[in-house]
Amino acid sequence: MSAVPAVSVENVRKNFGDTEALTGVNLTVDEGEVLGLLGPNGAGKTTLVRVLATLLTPTSGTARVLGHDVVHEAAQVRRKIGLTGQYAAVDELLTGRENLRMFGELFHLSTKDARRRADELLERFDLAFAANRPARTYSGGMRRRLDLASSLLVRPDLLFLDEPTTGLDPRSRNSIWDITRELVDEGMTLLLTTQYLEEADQLADRIAVIDHGHIIAKGTGDELKDQVGGQVVDIVLADPADLNRALDALPGAEAASGGRTVRVAVIDRDPLEVVGEVAATLNSSEIQVRDLGLRRPTLDDVFLELTGELAESAPDGDDVQEVVA
Repeated sequence: MSAVPAVSVENVRKNFGDTEALTGVNLTVDEGEVLGLLGPNGAGKTTLVRVLATLLTPTSGTARVLGHDVVHEAAQVRRKIGLTGQYAAVDELLTGRENLRMFGELFHLSTKDARRRADELLERFDLAFAANRPARTYSGGMRRRLDLASSLLVRPDLLFLDEPTTGLDPRSRNSIWDITRELVDEGMTLLLTTQYLEEADQLADRIAVIDHGHIIAKGTGDELKDQVGGQVVDIVLADPADLNRALDALPGAEAASGGRTVRVAVIDRDPLEVVGEVAATLNSSEIQVRDLGLRRPTLDDVFLELTGELAESAPDGDDVQEVVA
């Protein structure tokens, strides 16, 4: 592994008029690493990716990608990176094969090499059967695969994936995940922004949480979960009307999302003993439950604890706001 990080960000700020989208970001991504960037809508995820991809100039601070300054050596950076944005950037009038050949030539591949790489990627991304169909006939998952394929025409050293599976059905999402894992196995460095916490848990070596334009937490998924606390007992009530009775009956209990879930934290005690006491208390209070289980905190709990917001699966709102700004 190189001693020079693939990405190095030092005190980067970005203003849009009076709005400060990035308020002093510090971040590193090691070569061969997958970093997941999490944050609520408008937190600055897409702004940071655009700065690193040389699409936006930072107001202050420095950022280097693969050893090159994103402002003063933008051309060198662009030759070494790939970017898949939130929305599939394909020409709907062209076929899948024509799209890839066109992008290949835009990336300064020879006509012969552009055709060869297009055919290779169509096979790899399971699009060969639809290679000669107009992209407008593709499903959402097929368009995302075609868009990702176009980012790999020149085999970048670093790939930015900006919410690559937003709006996809579970099957298409799993397909993108499988392709992403293959790229990681081949040694590619990835910076992934996502609203799907399971996606970060599945794919990322480390996770950085960004909120209000700065990084508020970094670590592996397990390290971030440990910050929230130990295990919890989740109780899903059979009748939501019993919520207040359950909260009164269980010391230290809190209402969770959904209106019928109660959570009891396990702090410095035997988890099984707590489960037994909770079950006995609910039984004696004649409160019926649909489910009761012991679990560790999830990344959803981390997200809520750190940002004060529930995670959402919608596209990152700062994408639209910042273009207008």
